[in-house]
Amino acid sequence: MDPLAHFRTLLAAAQAVDRTLLPEPTAMTLATVGADGQPSARLVLLKAVDERGFVFYTNLRSRKGRDLAANPRAALTFHWQPLEVQVRVEGTVEQVSDREADEYFATRERGSQIGAWASDQSETLARDADLDARVADAERRFAGRDVPRPPHWSGYRVIPARVEFWRNRPSRLHERRLFERHGGEWRERLLFP
Repeated sequence: MDPLAHFRTLLAAAQAVDRTLLPEPTAMTLATVGADGQPSARLVLLKAVDERGFVFYTNLRSRKGRDLAANPRAALTFHWQPLEVQVRVEGTVEQVSDREADEYFATRERGSQIGAWASDQSETLARDADLDARVADAERRFAGRDVPRPPHWSGYRVIPARVEFWRNRPSRLHERRLFERHGGEWRERLLFP
């Protein structure tokens, strides 16, 4: 079984679930480790997945961006409770191409594009009014024209080395299938729950 093809099948099933039961099926926990060895986890949104890996976008100067610059490895977790499925991914991380980042940025709603210019993500904000002023400044700067992608904003691709599929079963005897990449092929093994 190709784990990335299987993931895409599960993602499609999650996206078909009623939004009242699963409001954001592309939400994933992203775990990184900084230069100081401190782990950090947060929810981000999956924006693309293909045979190369899993893509998300962010401010490169954010805490996650700094962590990935120091240690380009990450872990992802998807939990789709209505399907009783969890997917765990571990791998190395690379920045997406400028073309990919530009294409995705152009699809974002204008307010999110302005926000990418206005926010010093993860830095201290003295007061809300400071962010409001920065948003107003960016709106004036780009009035009447397209908002270009900021140079400090791009995407990352997690290139999977391990993908684990967890499926709920009675008595906590869960099914766990682990796929590990060895060279250009995937090897599968079962894990005890």
